[in-house]
Amino acid sequence: MRTPLSWLAGRYSLGARSVRLAALGSVTASIAIIVTGGIVRVTGSGLGCTDWPMCTGETLAPTAEMGVHGAIEFGNRLLTGVLCAVVGWVIITARLQEKPMPAVLRGGWAQFWIVVLNAIVGGVTVWMRLSPYIVAAHFLAATLLLTAAVYTWHAAYADPGAGAGADGAGPGAPGSGARIRALSGALVAATALLVAVGTLATGSGPHAGDSSDVARMPFDWTAVTVVHGVLAGAVLVLAGALLSVLPGDGFGAARRKAVVFVAVLLGQGLVGLVQSLTALPSLLVMIHLLGSALVWTGVLQVHFTVRRACSGDSGPLGDAPLPRARGASTYV
Repeated sequence: MRTPLSWLAGRYSLGARSVRLAALGSVTASIAIIVTGGIVRVTGSGLGCTDWPMCTGETLAPTAEMGVHGAIEFGNRLLTGVLCAVVGWVIITARLQEKPMPAVLRGGWAQFWIVVLNAIVGGVTVWMRLSPYIVAAHFLAATLLLTAAVYTWHAAYADPGAGAGADGAGPGAPGSGARIRALSGALVAATALLVAVGTLATGSGPHAGDSSDVARMPFDWTAVTVVHGVLAGAVLVLAGALLSVLPGDGFGAARRKAVVFVAVLLGQGLVGLVQSLTALPSLLVMIHLLGSALVWTGVLQVHFTVRRACSGDSGPLGDAPLPRARGASTYV
């Protein structure tokens, strides 16, 4: 059965640069949706639109009487439309490649469905009057979207004609791959736990998302923050351990990304420490949210690059593309 995309693929083709730019755009848009969500929260605009999917029970857009809070909340909703357009462009550019990119196409469709999920969770957040647990779920859904976007970005740069390793040098010393993979996986798991505990600190803190009386999580904010800091230290130790065992031969790209990740993590830790000592000023909270997105992007880049270098496959995560005849409709 032919689809509009398969019909287009039979007549037009785009270069690899187009899909790489589209994938980078989806990463940027995913980070933007996290940061703007933080702006909504710290400005107390979470209920700027009192209903969903309409802004009010009668209007789609905010009215003048709703003021700046309505504009901020509605602007965040509009950004979801921009994100849909960017993800759609990722799917189209991946489908119109001369050489098929099945991993990119799967990543694009995964992003589409996660955007739908995130929109629904956002609506439930409004209906539940900013329940801190639903707000945390909303943030984690946005982080899941960023995960799919980073995977897609990584897949878009997989060179079908390259050698095995990240630098074309093969998978490194025999026997080292298992330990490197284990450390990389542990680093991702620890970072994921760090992000999750960060939502508990947020849910227990003062920025509830609205100026009205919004319930907070029943945790001691100081205790949760200390646990969050300890986890950040554990992530730093794991990153250092991974960096120390990565060989230079075949893992140059992974080493460079690990160094960048450590630098971003240290910067994020400094921002977190300062905001904790200065009563959580709004600007630093937003910078910390941006930092969390960059930390998660960084650890995924390290993990995906390490796995590719260890596997020795030409495609991302061992997903090498298969040849396709011009005009075939193998993919949606």
